[in-house]
Amino acid sequence: MGTRVLVVDDEDRIREIVRSYLERDGFEVAEARDGATALTTARDWRPDLVVLDVMMPEVDGLEVLRRLRTTSNIPVILLTARAEEVDTLVGLSVGADDYVTKPFSPRELVARVKTVLRRADRSAGPAADRLTFDGLIVDAGAREVSRAGRDVTLSTLEFDLLVALAGAPGRVLTRRQLLEKVWGFDFFGDERVVDVHIRSIRKAIGDNADDPQWIGTVRGVGYKFLGKPT
Repeated sequence: MGTRVLVVDDEDRIREIVRSYLERDGFEVAEARDGATALTTARDWRPDLVVLDVMMPEVDGLEVLRRLRTTSNIPVILLTARAEEVDTLVGLSVGADDYVTKPFSPRELVARVKTVLRRADRSAGPAADRLTFDGLIVDAGAREVSRAGRDVTLSTLEFDLLVALAGAPGRVLTRRQLLEKVWGFDFFGDERVVDVHIRSIRKAIGDNADDPQWIGTVRGVGYKFLGKPT
């Protein structure tokens, strides 16, 4: 069985074009023209990745993404109509792995699909260390995080970002370095996606951006993990 991609868009022409290019590269493709059908298809067909339009009537793409994230960490690439729309960053904060702005190059979209899938495969493989700090444990092998003895829930991408930071305590990592480590060298998008995910991680581990214990901001550069290994 090939790698499965679910394409969700209310425009028939876009679905047809995306399907054509994905199938040309050997992917199995299913289509959905609305959010309700997308959720049913994702549940029953179990795709490896979802290409998801943000602007759809009734159940929009962000709501589909939120519902998917309650049960699954399946990779999701958002299709968005406006390069600077707030929905893009909101969508990334609820667990999207990447986004593509319309109008887009089908070849670029296929390249992004491959990049996100490679990252997901890398995340699923064996990892190295159990990183232990005072009050925070990041178990890279088990892909688990706990703070003060309580489990912390992170998306796959957020976990990988935390590991990248915690694996180099005290070292300043630029947004571009984090993008290369976590998203991959062929990431195309806006570097601000790092900021969105850092906010989500801070919220999950109870860190305060104004008085951080774990993740410090180096203004105009990037981020630094502040915890000291124990």
